Amino acid sequence: MGDTRTRTIDAAERRARLGVRHRLAGSARAGSAEEVAGALVALHGTDPASVFLAVGARLAGNDGPVADVERALYEDRSLVRMHGMRHTVFVLPAALAPAVQASTTDPAAARERATLIRHLAAGSDFDAAWLAETERLVLAELAVRGEATGAELGGAVPALRSTYLYGKGTRQEGVQSVASRVLRLLGMEGRIVRGRPQGTWTSSRFRWARPAGPGAGPPSPLDPAAARAELMLRWLRACGPATEADLKWWTGWKVTDVRGALAAVGALPVTLDEGTGFVLPDDLDPVTERATETGPWAALLPALDPTAMGWQARDWYLDPEHRAALYDRSGNIGPTVWWDGRIVGGWAQRPDGEIVHRLLTDVGAAAGHAIGAEAERLAGWVGDVRVTPRFRTPLERELGA
Repeated sequence: MGDTRTRTIDAAERRARLGVRHRLAGSARAGSAEEVAGALVALHGTDPASVFLAVGARLAGNDGPVADVERALYEDRSLVRMHGMRHTVFVLPAALAPAVQASTTDPAAARERATLIRHLAAGSDFDAAWLAETERLVLAELAVRGEATGAELGGAVPALRSTYLYGKGTRQEGVQSVASRVLRLLGMEGRIVRGRPQGTWTSSRFRWARPAGPGAGPPSPLDPAAARAELMLRWLRACGPATEADLKWWTGWKVTDVRGALAAVGALPVTLDEGTGFVLPDDLDPVTERATETGPWAALLPALDPTAMGWQARDWYLDPEHRAALYDRSGNIGPTVWWDGRIVGGWAQRPDGEIVHRLLTDVGAAAGHAIGAEAERLAGWVGDVRVTPRFRTPLERELGA
């Protein structure tokens, strides 16, 4: 019989994998926004600025990511912004959109539609037929206009300005607008998409449009199980090893769906500090810092960066004593400073534009110099734009004051 012992992957090896696969180590940096998104599977898009900052931290050179990300999102449409895992907005490769839609977004959209109809029935005279007609009018208006903001659509489609009573008889009782929920639902179903925002690349005031370009329209339907397997394959390639709990948290799937996808891709168990993890069957070879041929690396990553938010269990790259300074009360991470696979501090931008950081761990003079160089690189391409995270954390607030 062959050796049946489970391979052990320790924290140091996981950090070595992270530097190369997440395009953070110097020689592993990427040449385009598409390359970054593909390497990370998906970029958190709840805070629009985070997408640009996450790409900028991983691109080779000092020119910054703004033109490249805008080209990919709004001209080539090789990247798409859509609801995905955990009911969160992500920016991801267009080729992956059908798998995310079928594995994750479609079930969430069905729940969202049922919930909205129930809320409308309880708090207004509106019903499913009224909702369907309102959606038809919105789509017709966008077909004429090409793109429009929510406010512009509300001016053209009076039904969008309607309100309903939410949570009647409860502590949450209040009047809510129909517009935001209708537009979000249409977006989740892939019937409309977020276009170029008003203002700078940090703006969240998106214009809405009908899908355009190759494959326009909602992503072609896939078998949900096959879609989950495709997403699992991509995620383990980028982020493995991971525990079942990590995978359930990141995807938002039921544990039975996680296990089905692991089986479909032939994932193999490995031993991690926190228990059993999983890797793809061709990903068992040791990865060491020397094997990466990159050397130590520094990075300033934004709030909600996909590397910092990739796993539920984070002690292998984050000192638990630093959690209170770097996370908000809802578990959203703020801007972080990394040295060779570990979070070692945080950063912020002050009102005058200065990028400042604070180290929470003693990393030595050479590391401090490399981190300072990354701060200068970031400041160079951000320029006059001011970036304030949507979810502010204690250390970011203090540094940015």
